Amino acid sequence: MMGLLCMVTHPLLSQDQKQTTAQETETQIIPVRGPTYDPGDRRDPFRNLLVGQEATEKGLKRGIQNISIDNVVLIGIAKSKGVINAIINDSQGYPYFIKKGDTFEDGFVLSVDDSRVVFRKTQERGIPLMKPKDIVKEIKIEER
Repeated sequence: MMGLLCMVTHPLLSQDQKQTTAQETETQIIPVRGPTYDPGDRRDPFRNLLVGQEATEKGLKRGIQNISIDNVVLIGIAKSKGVINAIINDSQGYPYFIKKGDTFEDGFVLSVDDSRVVFRKTQERGIPLMKPKDIVKEIKIEER
């Protein structure tokens, strides 16, 4: 009798296994879809804002953003191909080449000529000035 019971249950087990494998293959065929977002007429917050922009675009500022004009030391003026650049040191002694229009922490370079650089200071300790100040840094004739 025990042999008969095993023979009867064995075909039932194999049918159950066939049904479960058929169900598993059906679930594998169904594609899984992720969440979708419809921004409507608003900006998509998931889109990268910097895609397609070059570092040389006019919208990006050129200059030294972490140096204050008060800490700049003028060490030279260089002229190359008709363009006048100033050579400055920051408070730690690192040299930089700057030209007209370069920005700083608290202002920008107004002009560069053969013996001096004029900075326009627009902020003082992060607070905008009511009236901008022009700061002139010159190279003495003896130092040239």
